[in-house]
Amino acid sequence: MSTDTDTSPRSEISPERSWSDRLSSVSRHDLPASIVVFLVALPLSLGIAIASDAPIAAGLIAAAVGGIVVGVLGGAPLQVSGPAAGLTVVVAETIHQFGWKTTCFITVAAGLLQVVFGLSRIARAALAIAPVVVHAMLAGIGVTIALQQVHVLLGGSSRSSAWENVTELPSQLLHLHGADVVAGVIVIAIIVAWRWVPARVKIVPGPLVAVLAGTVLSLVLPGEPVRIVIEGSLFDAIGLPGMPEGDWGAVVLAVLTIALIASVESLLSAVAVDKLHTGKRTNFDRELMAQGAANMTSGLLGGLPVTGVIVRSSTNVAAGARSKASAFLHGAWILVFSVALVGVVQQIPKSALAGLLIVVGVQLVKLAHIRLARRTGDLAVYAVTIAAVVLLNLLEGVLIGLALAFVLLLWRVVKVSVHAAPVTGTERWIVSIDGTCTFLALPKLTKELAKVPTGTDVLVELTVDFLDHAAYEAIHDWARQHENTGGNVEF
Repeated sequence: MSTDTDTSPRSEISPERSWSDRLSSVSRHDLPASIVVFLVALPLSLGIAIASDAPIAAGLIAAAVGGIVVGVLGGAPLQVSGPAAGLTVVVAETIHQFGWKTTCFITVAAGLLQVVFGLSRIARAALAIAPVVVHAMLAGIGVTIALQQVHVLLGGSSRSSAWENVTELPSQLLHLHGADVVAGVIVIAIIVAWRWVPARVKIVPGPLVAVLAGTVLSLVLPGEPVRIVIEGSLFDAIGLPGMPEGDWGAVVLAVLTIALIASVESLLSAVAVDKLHTGKRTNFDRELMAQGAANMTSGLLGGLPVTGVIVRSSTNVAAGARSKASAFLHGAWILVFSVALVGVVQQIPKSALAGLLIVVGVQLVKLAHIRLARRTGDLAVYAVTIAAVVLLNLLEGVLIGLALAFVLLLWRVVKVSVHAAPVTGTERWIVSIDGTCTFLALPKLTKELAKVPTGTDVLVELTVDFLDHAAYEAIHDWARQHENTGGNVEF
């Protein structure tokens, strides 16, 4: 009697089965998630283009390129890329200084530099920037965006600097446009209130509902708010970048600034997204090269710079995405929408997008980061960096913040507490040394040790994280001399 047994390994899956499972996962998880991310990314991309003083279509091009290119090449499985609020200020300054075509060239060059960074395998080095400086940089960007967009919400236009936006706000309040204000305030109110709606309703993204409500309201209420204008189709907006003329030093500085900020923001976003899921971890060098490729493509097509965006990425994770297919599909939806439904986009009031950006800007200032800075003694770095980013510019603000953080680091490294005092009611003395004891502490160390009378019993309490050779010799030379004069030293 014989029986047939299946001896093939159960753990092996045929290629057909593998592709079938993958297609099933994409259709069940990534496809629905991509639609949710698309609905969040669309109004944000339009708003960021307006806030950057770039062509409206540039935001849509960057969103489509970020989704498709990084979705194919990226090393962060669930990160979604596109135009980001973090680059709004520096892009606006670049456009004002060089013009739009040259800014596209700078975007291409910044992308090429990012590819070099990735090939050099130095991606993780970007994560060495003090977190408090990054948090303050984002908060400063948020404050700047909010100050700019308040003027747009009131029916005016943003000024060239944060200081002008503040000083000219009273005048703008005296000349506000009712229709614009209503549309913008409705958007803010809906987004803020969306956190309290039932979970089943939250499936629909709050920003989309808010912008849609603001647009519909602007169509039925009296008054005519300023609306988005897109000249021609998305393909008409595609154009090659222009070569810089004149100050190449300023161009190189702009390339470095955009490349570094885009790289740091993308890598920090990838780190944050990795904490939100338990799947495959990020390959940082590959992700950085993909971001560079996306920026080169976006710049060549006439789009804004691209970075990894935590708002879209966290939405992607929350919507149940399982792979990079979600990011790719979200880019494809934006492309289809931009080509087929340009007329719908042009019904959106600018003030509605301004309301959305004001909320985004305010959300970049996180109370948790302020509390953390206060608890760790970095509140001064946080405050100075924000002030410098808002009042000067992004690059100078970050450099000032990094310099101050480095100074405080040096201060903590060389800081040491040395205290010599008698024990109450006895003739015994205690010498406590706490901190980092190096040659820099010798003046304070010898001054305190000289207070100890000869012939006494001394307890030396060392609570140090580092003791260099000079400090070691000074303490032991003093101890030997003290014992030679009749005293006793115990460590």
